[in-house]
Amino acid sequence: MKKAIGNVFMGIVFFILYLPLLVMVFFSFNSGNSTSTFKGFSLKWYGELFSSDAMTPLKNTLILAVLSAVIATIIGTAAAVYIYHIRNKLWKNSLQVVTNIPMTNPDIVTGVSLMLLFVFVGRLMGAVNSLNFFTLLIAHITFNLPYVILNVLPKLNQTDPHLAEAAQDLGSPPIQAFFRVVLPSIMPGVMSGFMMAFTLSLDDFVISYYTTGADFQTLPLFVFNMVKKPVKPYIYALYSIIFILVLAVLLFINISGAKEKKPAGSRKKQKSTT
Repeated sequence: MKKAIGNVFMGIVFFILYLPLLVMVFFSFNSGNSTSTFKGFSLKWYGELFSSDAMTPLKNTLILAVLSAVIATIIGTAAAVYIYHIRNKLWKNSLQVVTNIPMTNPDIVTGVSLMLLFVFVGRLMGAVNSLNFFTLLIAHITFNLPYVILNVLPKLNQTDPHLAEAAQDLGSPPIQAFFRVVLPSIMPGVMSGFMMAFTLSLDDFVISYYTTGADFQTLPLFVFNMVKKPVKPYIYALYSIIFILVLAVLLFINISGAKEKKPAGSRKKQKSTT
C-alpha cells in the first residue's frame, strides 16, 4: 500500500515537472502558429530554425558555455585538491563556507556586483566599452566554480589518501602521480562538475544580462528580447532539441555508471561466495 502511494505521488511530481516540456515538444511539431490549437504534424519550424536569426545567439551560447565550463572545471578541480589537502580545520571550514556563499547569493546581486566591478576596472584602464565577451566569460566562470568544487570534493574524500603516496613510492613525481592515479579516481566528480557548469552557463540569463556587452548576445537574452513580441514557433523547436540532447546525455551517463557498478558488485559477490 505504501509503495503504491509513493509511486502515485512520484508520478504526480514527474507529471508536474515534465508536462510543460512535453507541451513545448508537442507544439514544436505544429504546422500552425497557435499554441492552443494543433493544426497538424509538421517539421516546418525545425526547417525554419536553421535559417533563422537564432543561430548566431545559439553559437555564442555554446562557445561561452564550453569555454566557461572547461576553465571553471580546471580551476575548480585545482581548488578542490587544495582544500582537500589543508590540515588546518578552521581555514578549511572557512574556505568551504566562502565557496557556498555564491550559490546562496541571489543571481541579481551577483550580476549587479560583477557589472559594477567590470565597469570600475574598465574605467580605470580607460576602456571605451567596459562590458564585452570577456567580462561575460569571467562572470560565468565565477558562478560555475562553486559547483565544480562541490562535485569534486566528495570524490576526493572517498579516494584512498595513500593512493598518491603509493604512486610516488613506485617512482612517479607528485604531479605525475596526481594525473595518473588521483585524477582517474575522481573523474566522475570532475565530469559531473563540468556538466553542471555547462548547463548552468547554457541556462543563465540574469548574470548575463548585467555583464555582457551590446556586441555579444546569448540565447536566453535573445529569447527575452523576443518575449516583448509574439515568440516565433521555431524557438519551441530549438528548445525541444536542447531538451532531447540533454536528456540523451543524462541517460548515457546514468547507463554507463550502472554498467560500471555492476561488474564491481558481481566481483564482490564472487568473493563472498568463495
